[in-house]
Amino acid sequence: MKKISCIFLWFAFAGFACNSSSQPEEAPAAIEPVPTPQQLAWHDLEFYWFIHFGPNTFTNKEWGLGDEPAEAFNPTALDCNQWAQIAKQSGAKGIILTAKHHDGFCLWPSQYSKHTVRESKWKDGKGDVVKDLSEACKANGLLFGIYLSPWDRNHPDYGTPEYNDVYVNTMTEVVTNYGPLFEFWWDGANGEGPNGKKQVYDFHRFEREIRKLAPDAVVFSDIGPDIRWVGNERGIAGATNWNLLDTAGFTRGAGAPPRDTLNQGNVNGKNWMPAECDVSIRPGWFYHAEEDDKVKTPEQLFDLYLKSVGRGSTLLLNVPPDRRGLIHANDSAALMGFKKYRDESFSDNLFKNMSITYTQKSGKPVTTQFDNGFNQDYINTGGAENVITIKPAKEGSINCIILKEYIALGQSIKQFKCLLKNGDNVVKTLEGTTIGHKRILSFDTTPVTSVDIIIEDAKGNALFSDIAAYRISDQLIER
Repeated sequence: MKKISCIFLWFAFAGFACNSSSQPEEAPAAIEPVPTPQQLAWHDLEFYWFIHFGPNTFTNKEWGLGDEPAEAFNPTALDCNQWAQIAKQSGAKGIILTAKHHDGFCLWPSQYSKHTVRESKWKDGKGDVVKDLSEACKANGLLFGIYLSPWDRNHPDYGTPEYNDVYVNTMTEVVTNYGPLFEFWWDGANGEGPNGKKQVYDFHRFEREIRKLAPDAVVFSDIGPDIRWVGNERGIAGATNWNLLDTAGFTRGAGAPPRDTLNQGNVNGKNWMPAECDVSIRPGWFYHAEEDDKVKTPEQLFDLYLKSVGRGSTLLLNVPPDRRGLIHANDSAALMGFKKYRDESFSDNLFKNMSITYTQKSGKPVTTQFDNGFNQDYINTGGAENVITIKPAKEGSINCIILKEYIALGQSIKQFKCLLKNGDNVVKTLEGTTIGHKRILSFDTTPVTSVDIIIEDAKGNALFSDIAAYRISDQLIER
């Protein structure tokens, strides 16, 4: 079975003119669990940045030991507005900053630590990276998020019950002073601190506090509570990807679910917990000069887009500033090429003028005319074994199809196929499993006169919120 993927569409629920005289059916029951409004908004972001920045940038490490002198942090030309402008130009919707990594160094002058920008030489100890980036994101229309490592290899209280108070206080500081946040990021790492002890994290308390502090933010970790890790740091979601996960009996870090479970989710999971695909534009997460010629190409970034967003997840792309405190020109060039590919690939929906025929659950056939998207939230095409037939107004060649489920009422589709037809002949068959927020299918360029979408297995009603087709560059097709 050939696995497929490829297309970008910012869905606006607009323009689907109905020629049928039949009345809309009653709204179907939700297939539990369903996403919260915050999770739905997060799904629609699709692509945003991670920024790893701190002493590791200057010591050339990935995981600092916590004994690095604060003086090591000294960017010569830090400009968070430059970061935000490039992020905006790349099409990213927000930025998540490593406000504190495992070394314990705080990029803001925390009153609960003595290992911060306040103790550095940068701006004579008067700087605040978190504040600067928060303000730059607001000025550029971007969302802002924070990564705050529970592991702290510097704080003297780490490894004692008192450290949980310290962590809650630092969470309170960053959310209160630099919010609102769209996402709060927990790393599951738990190693030894300066006293040689590991911390027993009070995550139940942490969860209660972050809910009070940032009720509109989604919270990430191996087991959420809102967003799960995808199980790898390569930026690739499972070809089968359920937005559901069972978390009972699991913990963050070493006690997390198996990586293949995190990658694919649970078909009957009890919690709506979609996967976020984190990956760096470079081999490392922090900037290293020797990696300047190892930045991922626009083609590689586009392929990651197909394997993350195109499989129903989001793409969290790490773009680390250099020792000047600027995004390197090589990273910026790759990002602009990535944006150009997306713009060119998905500018012309070849299904924008077409008819669609399907049978409602009641058995009543419906034929509807597209303009460029639906004029309602979704169409209910029934359950398994139903066929949706699409006839473009103009015959042509396509190599990319997008399918989107109406996930506000849950995720239903387990297996489907697309039959690409030229006249009465099936010239290509595409097979897939889950759809979820977005499924991008890419394939060799094929002339079509119609497409049949067959729902082979589903939990209940198959609700589509969008269907589209494109002709993209042959070099961008997922292989």
